[in-house]
This record gives sequence, C-alpha cells and structure tokens, in this order.
Amino acid sequence: MLIAKKLPSQRQRKDPFLIIVISVVIGSILVVYPLSYGMASWRPVFMLLITLFWVLCQPTWCGVWFAFAMGLFTDLLLDAPLGMNALSYVILAFLTRYFIRERRILTFANLWVIICLALTAHLLFTLMAQTMFGINFSLTRHWQPLLTSILSWPILYYILKRWRN
Repeated sequence: MLIAKKLPSQRQRKDPFLIIVISVVIGSILVVYPLSYGMASWRPVFMLLITLFWVLCQPTWCGVWFAFAMGLFTDLLLDAPLGMNALSYVILAFLTRYFIRERRILTFANLWVIICLALTAHLLFTLMAQTMFGINFSLTRHWQPLLTSILSWPILYYILKRWRN
C-alpha cells in the first residue's frame, strides 16, 4: 500500500467559519459604535464590505443566503425597514457571483472595481427605497459613505486576504 506524502503546498487550509463569525461581530460593532453626528455620516458600510468579501472570496462558504442573513442583521442593527438591506445585499451578491462566474482569478484591482460598482448600486438602491418609504434624509450625507467605503476596502481586504479561497 502506497502512502501519499503531502507536500507543503498541498496542506489543507483551515475552515474559515470562525474568522467569518469574528469578522461579522467586529463589523457589527463598527456599525453601531457611537460617533459624533458629523463623523457618523462618513461611516463606511462595513457589513456590506464584509459580506461582499466573503461572497467573492469564499464562494463555497458564503453565498446568497449568507448575504440575506447579513442584510437582515444589518436592518436590525441600523433600525432600517426590515428587508431593505437584505434585498440589496441579496441582489448584489447574486449579481457579483453571476458576473464573475467565468473569472477564476480575481486580482485585488478586479475586486476593488467590483466593490466600487456594488457600493454605488447599494447606495442607489437605498436612496430609492428610502424615497419610497418616505424617509427624510439629506442627499449630500447619503453619498458620504461611498468614499470612505471605497477607501476602507483595501484595509479590509489585506486583513482578511489570508482566508481567501
């Protein structure tokens, strides 16, 4: 009987379940951490960034159902109309997975472009949903998280890239 010896490059990776849970907990803390009124409007959309990272980089572990659960969790954290973020996260998760299904190699630049487009789509969807729900908001403050979210993506990526698939 031959016993196959594993090379160091063939080592099994650990399951990312624990780090997924830890990143969700840290993201939820960052979402609800109290900031001054002026700074709170610049807060990145951490939960969406975390969701998209795991959906794009660990597709066997996180998919559309994960995005749905994260969206509902975000709705509960932000006291948003139930299902608003959930619907947005599900649509974005589906579209990003659909459009990258043939691309097996996602570089950092490719992911950053995808994230920028997804963040813009999420903010447009949120703007339309809040308008339909009759929620009053400042249009200029609505777009401030876009810039900070785009700039915080590289930080999140380099923290979590070790668990990328």
